[in-house]
Amino acid sequence: MITPPSPPPNDKSESFFDYLNTLGRRKKMKEEKEVEELEEEGKNAIDGPTLNPAIESDPHEYILNEYEERSMLEPSANENSGYKELTQILCNWIGDELSEERIIVKNLQEDLYDGQILGKLVEKLSGQKLDVIEVTQNEDLQKYKLRVVLETANRHLGLQTRWNSIKWTVEGIHNKNPVEIVHLCVALIRHYRAPIRLPENVAVNVVVVQKREGQLHTRTVSEQLSGTYDELGMRIEPRDAFDTLFDHAPDKLQMVKRSLVNFVNRHLTRINIECYSGPSGQELDPNQFSDGLLIVFLMGMLEGYFVPLGNIYTTSTDPLADTLTGKETALSPDNYINCSPINKLHNVNVAFQLMEDAGIYVKQKVRAEDIVNADLKSVLRVLYTVFNKYKHV
Repeated sequence: MITPPSPPPNDKSESFFDYLNTLGRRKKMKEEKEVEELEEEGKNAIDGPTLNPAIESDPHEYILNEYEERSMLEPSANENSGYKELTQILCNWIGDELSEERIIVKNLQEDLYDGQILGKLVEKLSGQKLDVIEVTQNEDLQKYKLRVVLETANRHLGLQTRWNSIKWTVEGIHNKNPVEIVHLCVALIRHYRAPIRLPENVAVNVVVVQKREGQLHTRTVSEQLSGTYDELGMRIEPRDAFDTLFDHAPDKLQMVKRSLVNFVNRHLTRINIECYSGPSGQELDPNQFSDGLLIVFLMGMLEGYFVPLGNIYTTSTDPLADTLTGKETALSPDNYINCSPINKLHNVNVAFQLMEDAGIYVKQKVRAEDIVNADLKSVLRVLYTVFNKYKHV
């Protein structure tokens, strides 16, 4: 018995599904081709003449635009005992600071990149509540949160006006760049004077990759992550003349204080501001400089420009503000009104920026926080540096 041939399929639904399957296969083939092209580009770049072996393991990470750069640690950093000790100390420090939050940090890159733990750390250290969402898996929202966190940290570190000195970025932190993350953590631990001794002079080799003419070119640089510190973890600076005066020549110190008071008053009296110097004429009070305003106005007078009050913080009862608006108010310790610590820090950083614009640099020996805290030696260092440049003006 002969079986008759089956009739050709004419089911429209079946034909439609065949059409969808064909489209799916074409899409898959297209995606596979794109992947092959990316792999080929990566392979061609990796076969470039100046490739560093450190990037051979993951070519997809180095598919860059022309002249774009990216950096990574050399694998040898994992065997660097100083680097391993430094990162472990930083992990433990963050865990100790956030112990009330029951947060444990095991890996700096994996735990800090999204800004969640880093935000809590900055809040704890600065005492400032950040207006950001708590948890998010959205990459754009993570970067936005990270930007707010880093801007706050930079402001407290006094770096917001000197971007060229900042060694971390939103993209770098979010891309889990270990060097940028360690730089940020070391800056925070030093700035807030954590009683922790960091391993000294830790350096790692960093491979910088750049795409030029379709090929990846690499160079290796040594990145210093920590310096030399004292028992409180603070960087040790060479002793200067003021260390000697404080330790061995208090009589000459009084003469220096008197000369600096006279120098400041000689220029500020032109705008009806006078630095209080006490009955003996030599009692320089560092509290008068703690909000940065006297230094700001002094730089304005010495450089011949007016500092807009909108760039700095004053209070409605601030004697300096009263004086500038025509009221006669003596700057004595009895009526000197302080603005908030954050505003003071902003003013001092403005003063430091004005000094740097004039070619005066004091950052190696003096922090903005030292001025805010009315540290006499730091105030004298700043005033003497200014005096030394303008003593003949």
